[in-house]
Formats: sequence, structure tokens, C-alpha cells
Amino acid sequence: MAEREDIIEVLNLYGFAMDTRRWDLFDRIFTLDCDVDYGPTSSWRGREQFKADFGTFHELFDATQHVMTNHLVQVDGDRASSHTYGSWRLIRYAAGDPPVWDGTGYYDDQLVRTPAGWRIAKRTCRVVFWTGNPKVQTPMEDMVFQLDLVALHTEAREERLNFLKAIA
Repeated sequence: MAEREDIIEVLNLYGFAMDTRRWDLFDRIFTLDCDVDYGPTSSWRGREQFKADFGTFHELFDATQHVMTNHLVQVDGDRASSHTYGSWRLIRYAAGDPPVWDGTGYYDDQLVRTPAGWRIAKRTCRVVFWTGNPKVQTPMEDMVFQLDLVALHTEAREERLNFLKAIA
């Protein structure tokens, strides 16, 4: 059960990394040579490019919230497989009404045990359902909108999250 708990911690850390925009945490989640497939037009081979592209894409949003649930984990020696449901909310006020794009889907992962702990070596992510405003995900350079809000990435940048301090 301890191995399963360690793997679930890695899977949940992904949602936290996304919402805090702490792409350095991907080093604790993915192998250096990870194979990541988010659909026909979104795949990466290697953690560094994945981190860079996700960082650029997520700069669009005022806030995000990722929830990881229903973890199924099967450990086989130094390898493991997991299946996790996810839901996410992307918020961008400049995109109009509604300012959200909500989605649900799943992550089908293959993990390996490394000297530093479990890491995702191969990830397949599929969107099952989405709703909301698709403009939320579209770069629109001419949009200007300023809003004072609380977002997890802001709290992380301002060093107000005790969990980030605990894992540093």
C-alpha cells in the first residue's frame, strides 16, 4: 500500500503543479524522457519541452483548478500502471461570458521507480467532455482585462502556500 500511496501522491502533485504554475515540480512527476500524449495535435517526447509548452499555454489563464480522482494503481516490481479521472476549470476573464472552460477526462499512466521515487514515463490524457467558452483557450493578443482575484499560482508566487514550503 505504501507504493500505491507514493504513486497517488505523484498523480495529485500534477494537479497542484498545474494550478501553482510550478513547472519545476514536473521534475518530481515525470521522467526526463517521458512520452506524453494529450491527443492528435498535442504530444511531447521529453519533460523539458513539455514543461515549456505547458508553461506558455497556461500563461493565458487568470486561474486554473485541476482535480484528480478515482485513482487505480497496479504495481509490478519497478513498474506501475495507473488510471486517474481528472476534471479541470480554466478561467480567463478577458475571453468573455462565461469566462470558463471546464473539462473532464482521464489519465492513463505508466510509471517507473527511480532513485528519487516514482515518475510517470508515459502518459495518455483524453478529454471525455467539455463545456463553456472555447475562447478561454485561444490566444487573443488584443484582449486587455485586469481583475484582482485569488489564484493558486499567485499564492505560490507570493510564497503563501505551506505545502510548497514543506516539499521544497
